[in-house]
Amino acid sequence: MRPIVVYYLAILLPIPLLIWISQTGNSTWFAVLLLIYAIPYRTFTDGFRLVDKNLMKWNEIWKLWLPWKYRELLIELYFRK
Repeated sequence: MRPIVVYYLAILLPIPLLIWISQTGNSTWFAVLLLIYAIPYRTFTDGFRLVDKNLMKWNEIWKLWLPWKYRELLIELYFRK
């Protein structure tokens, strides 16, 4: 996941599915998929990028659930190549 464009594509790809599910009126599935997207999917996607950039190790990905750790790595994660 070296290029930042691939990373942004990976985090934005599930959004159309969430929008489509919300339009169908099935609020239970929308809530479940939104929680899956927000917690494990984004954590692992962000973690894979940080591991790829050698800013974290594989066994430290769980630390992204901690707000202060996530905030430390925010600029590296979203804005640096």
